[in-house]
Amino acid sequence: MRIYWEYCTRHKVSLSLVIGSVTSASILNAVFPLFFKSFFDTLASQEPKEVIFGTLTSILFWLAFLYFLQWCFWRVASFANIHFQSKIMAEMANDCFAYLHKHSFSFFQNNFVGSLVKKVKWFTKAFEDIADKVFWNLLTLAVNLVIIIYVLSTRNYLLAVGVLIWLVIFFVINAIFIRYKLKHDIKRAQIETESTGLLADTITNSHTIQLFNGYESERAKFGDTTERLRKIRYFTWNLSGWFEAGQGFLMISLEIGMLFLALHLWRAGILTVGDFVLIESYLVDMFIRVWDFGKIIRHIYETLADAEEMTEILETPHEITDIPTAKELLAKEGKIEFKNVDFYYNQTRPVLRNFNLIIGGRERLALIGPSGAGKTTVVKLLLRIYDVSDGKILIDGQNINKITQNSLRGVISLVPQDPILFHRTLMENIRYGRPGATDEEVIEASQKARCHEFISQLDQGYNTYVGERGIKLSGGERQRVAIARAILRNSPILVLDEATSSLDSESERLIQEAISELMKEKTVIVIAHRLSTIRQMDRIIVIDNGRIMEEGTHQELLARAGGQYRKLWEIQAGSFME
Repeated sequence: MRIYWEYCTRHKVSLSLVIGSVTSASILNAVFPLFFKSFFDTLASQEPKEVIFGTLTSILFWLAFLYFLQWCFWRVASFANIHFQSKIMAEMANDCFAYLHKHSFSFFQNNFVGSLVKKVKWFTKAFEDIADKVFWNLLTLAVNLVIIIYVLSTRNYLLAVGVLIWLVIFFVINAIFIRYKLKHDIKRAQIETESTGLLADTITNSHTIQLFNGYESERAKFGDTTERLRKIRYFTWNLSGWFEAGQGFLMISLEIGMLFLALHLWRAGILTVGDFVLIESYLVDMFIRVWDFGKIIRHIYETLADAEEMTEILETPHEITDIPTAKELLAKEGKIEFKNVDFYYNQTRPVLRNFNLIIGGRERLALIGPSGAGKTTVVKLLLRIYDVSDGKILIDGQNINKITQNSLRGVISLVPQDPILFHRTLMENIRYGRPGATDEEVIEASQKARCHEFISQLDQGYNTYVGERGIKLSGGERQRVAIARAILRNSPILVLDEATSSLDSESERLIQEAISELMKEKTVIVIAHRLSTIRQMDRIIVIDNGRIMEEGTHQELLARAGGQYRKLWEIQAGSFME
């Protein structure tokens, strides 16, 4: 609610206009029964009919005027509210998008895509629901109750006291019930999120489910989740049903009690026939509003429970942040230095320990080693996908923890092992490397990456949509599109993470030619398992258990008897040659 209120205060004029108009319309709504009282008192009087007719006509005229005035207030409130809510919901969606994407790599590893989408959607939708309930229900209820109690007190204080005591009892019971039910609503929202995440996960991996005959087990797992959701829904809905039964009993009791009291006051000559109309009008109006009150408050709490998960994300600090004095990175040489770097996953599992490495400007370096040795971690630390646990990383003498993340990543082009594309056109995906590039520059980059040929053969060419995550393309085609994007970016530092792993031999040969051109005048880091792709590197680093075990050129490392690189080379190439 604090977050929602902060958004509201950004639009004070439209907020004031909505509240003022709704309040004014509600005041008029509580005034109308006074005119009806006067109407029926006049109708029951013993005066001449001509006099009565003139008085009644005057009352109807004023009623018509006030109804029109109320209509004007409701229209002003409605249009002001449209402006107010639409602006805030757009701001919320944009802010959620911005804050969500500033979270770290590990955050997205630990959250389902589907559940994150749901949380953003429900957070903005919750504001709309709550604002509607507050403006159109709770505010009108509060204004009407104040006026009703005041007017009844002018007729007889017992009437006002009776209504006031009933309202206190009613609201206290509501408060107790709502607080009890809230914890179950929160649990329901959590299970719904789990169900959404499971559904999204199975849809993403539908191909795997088919290949491994996982349909029955996945259906059973999803069925277990929906059954738990059914049970919690059944329980909370039953609670609401019993509460509404008790609420109806309270209303019947008040109405009979008020009319019985009014009869005694009428017999004593205190109330008139018009007062019965006044009391019944107020009771009917009040019952309609307070009957909804329980549902409204429960709905607000349910909505808050839905919005709570996104609130937790917004309240969670970003793991990787720029310091207040962060500067722009000035990369001229592209020299990279790892100085005494330690890194731990989850602060417990060591990956790099006292890691030191200097990569000269425009040097071509290869990182090899067994899986889990720390090769990819080196790149992730360089890109600040993670922050080092200790030590520092420098680019041209500038500590990357003291420069902006945008400027850091702006000087590095990455071609990952398994590139993921947007569900957009090929032109848009390649242009993502440099948004201001012309179509001709995109096509030139594609030609260098050897993907222009297959793109040209598609029915819609560069305007072809690639599907979610690029699923409509083969692995090799996605890889070449990613390389074209890196060529277009043309950053001074290039990182290739198994960039040719998905290519056939002919495609790999063509890509190697393109990469050779791309590597010119750049600092290059290549992560590779296939040693045949790194023979021309200036230096090869062998990493194992987070430490540098060997380094040198291809020929130097082959010359070392018993060396790890030589063993790996003999496994991959020597045995095949024999």
